[in-house]
Amino acid sequence: MDTHLCDELLQEIFHRLPPPSSAAVSLVSKRWRRLLRSSTTSLSLNFPPPYNPTTITSFSTFLSDHPFLSSVSLTGGGDPLLLAVAASCPNLRQLRYLSDPVSPFSLYTLSASCVHLSSISVSLSRPLSFHWVPSFNSLKSLSVSFAGPSAEFDDLEIEETKDAVFDLKLNLESLSLRGILPGDSGLSFLWRNCKNVKKLQLKSCESVGDYASFSSFLKFLNSLREVELRTCRSIVDAVLLKLAEDCASLDSLLVYDGGSKEGLLQFINQSKCSLRRLDLRLPLDLDNSHLIALSQNPNFSSLVSLRLESCCVVTGEGLKAVGRAIGNVLEELALINCDVVERESGLLAELGQGLKRLRKLDLSHNDMLLDKELVSMLVSCDSLVELRLRGCSRLSNAAVVAMVRSCRKLQSVDISYCCGIGGEGVELMVMNLVVLRLLEVEQSKLTQFANTLASNKSIEVVS
Repeated sequence: MDTHLCDELLQEIFHRLPPPSSAAVSLVSKRWRRLLRSSTTSLSLNFPPPYNPTTITSFSTFLSDHPFLSSVSLTGGGDPLLLAVAASCPNLRQLRYLSDPVSPFSLYTLSASCVHLSSISVSLSRPLSFHWVPSFNSLKSLSVSFAGPSAEFDDLEIEETKDAVFDLKLNLESLSLRGILPGDSGLSFLWRNCKNVKKLQLKSCESVGDYASFSSFLKFLNSLREVELRTCRSIVDAVLLKLAEDCASLDSLLVYDGGSKEGLLQFINQSKCSLRRLDLRLPLDLDNSHLIALSQNPNFSSLVSLRLESCCVVTGEGLKAVGRAIGNVLEELALINCDVVERESGLLAELGQGLKRLRKLDLSHNDMLLDKELVSMLVSCDSLVELRLRGCSRLSNAAVVAMVRSCRKLQSVDISYCCGIGGEGVELMVMNLVVLRLLEVEQSKLTQFANTLASNKSIEVVS
């Protein structure tokens, strides 16, 4: 049969194989191995030490056998492996290389060889320099994590100051920075020259480097749509204040483990943006005053997505205020590990009655949530397309019965680690949810009948 299949047909078959099967294709014959490698566009590789010349040569040969690679993710190796990628992957568009810091020299070499690179994730050693960034003409997304101790004085700041008159217009649209320390003054090059950023991520940062440059960056950045602040407790308040003052274009905000009650309240009260997505994971800082302020600010009246996680002191009063204010527009609600769901009987029922446009609901990890509370909400949520109940261990098959009766439009359901929902409930879901496309559940709860039916109905089952 092998001789009757043309190369193009075999490659199309390879693309449709699941990952476990595709790994075995190269063992069938030399032809199949050649065709698999020539049709592979993405690789994820791990290289443990040591990195001797033989390893690098073998790696370069391996890459050369994959001429159409557009995405490479590497763990380990440092500059030698990065230089091998530069020499062997001229069509590369995405590179993720985070385990070991790389040098500016290797990045300059990469920019000369891989002219189509649009997304880069790397780690840099201190002191920091970003003068290699403009050499990537196609770069749209940059993610950098910083390694090494912070210096009291960054020698590169002298160079930065000298070059300040030569402002560049970088085309970066997404910028992600991890681990900024107070001595990282070299960041002013990015703050000064990134004028088109739409998405900004700060992770585990204790500083923004030069605050004056950062403030100017936000003030004149008219394109910013999305901001994520993850574990940046020492700078969150200052960043939120600048966002409230200057960023009228902001569409989405995520704050994870950071900020004070006063800082968050100040942002909600003073924000000029018409925020559409708000994701707050603040176990100690969020209370009813924030939610009530949110409901009273007309700039938040277009909020379509509200996600709250581990918010221990929020009560039904605050959530009901939000529901009354934006119930006609809210399409996604997440109350993850929020014990108010379990604490106040009837809350979910009242929320469900007011959220007529709700399409996505996430109540994961509320391990004391009872069937009757969930059912009372689902009867009003007939437009749901996604429902996540992961870790709600008290739910039973009765919740599934209500689900299939009221939520006929469900396309994605997560019932992983719902101890009370068994194989019968899974079968009921697969049989009756006619547009279901994704089901997340433990393998042990999948009966042979459910497996067969899911396969016949093209339902992806994730265990």
